[in-house]
Amino acid sequence: MSQTQLFKELFSIRDWLRYAVSQFESSDIFFGHGTSNAYDEAVWLIFGFLHLPHDTIENFLDAHITSKEKKDLLFLIEKRINDKVPTAYLLNEAWLRDYKFYVDERVIIPRSLIAESLSENLYPWIDDPETIYSALDLCTGSGCLGIMMAHSFQNATIDLVDLSEKALQVAQINVDQYGLDDRIELIRSDLFDGLKGKKYDLIISNPPYVNQASVNNFPTEFLKEPSMALGSGDEGLDHTIRIIHEAKQYLNDGGMLIVEIGHNKEALLDKFPGLQFQWLDVSLGNDFVFMLQKSQLSN
Repeated sequence: MSQTQLFKELFSIRDWLRYAVSQFESSDIFFGHGTSNAYDEAVWLIFGFLHLPHDTIENFLDAHITSKEKKDLLFLIEKRINDKVPTAYLLNEAWLRDYKFYVDERVIIPRSLIAESLSENLYPWIDDPETIYSALDLCTGSGCLGIMMAHSFQNATIDLVDLSEKALQVAQINVDQYGLDDRIELIRSDLFDGLKGKKYDLIISNPPYVNQASVNNFPTEFLKEPSMALGSGDEGLDHTIRIIHEAKQYLNDGGMLIVEIGHNKEALLDKFPGLQFQWLDVSLGNDFVFMLQKSQLSN
């Protein structure tokens, strides 16, 4: 079907939503950057492109789409299918819980399980959010978790740390959008290397944790993301091991370390049989995010 004929037959958002779902279902695109199916992906792409709220879809389904919008929307749908560009990059937006962030190819697309616990102020691990005065988001990427920490812990100053200067440029965009420049500092550092003398009440990290076997079998969509933000050695633990070994000297007494590790729990326990990991209960279970108190960490 020609573009002209397509535009004559598709008038409303409902028409374009149906069309996008059908196209996605018949393609080999991979879902894994915020959605798990063709319908949710199509809603995100269309409503994000049109700058319409996702939670009131029924209010807009019968609204007509302009000729210019049709042309641009078709371009995005085809780019999603033919080039396997993730929707987050096509729209320059990603969501964690109720927080919207700017993203582009300089950063990994936010999808951290830690965000679930941050939305509840890390309860019950932290009884009183007002007692957190300093926090660190290590391997911050887009800055998403650090920005969420700033909202959860209103008395805290936050350091956002990443090795990638390009990632920090994106993080700065998000810090500016949330108006948090007075409470957040961005620091380029290889994990803790550039943080000498600093101490924190709370350190969180969603570091690279994909093992080599998984990296070798990445879908095309994941290959669009910065490789340094994903892989972490044969077992996916190179960054996590460094963090565990070094974190204690950067924590205040009573401070805690929270790290996301993906599907690497068994390998992690083999590496640290003496550590008493505590596991956060998140939507996928209690095998993906651990917590350690400073007193549990070795020097």
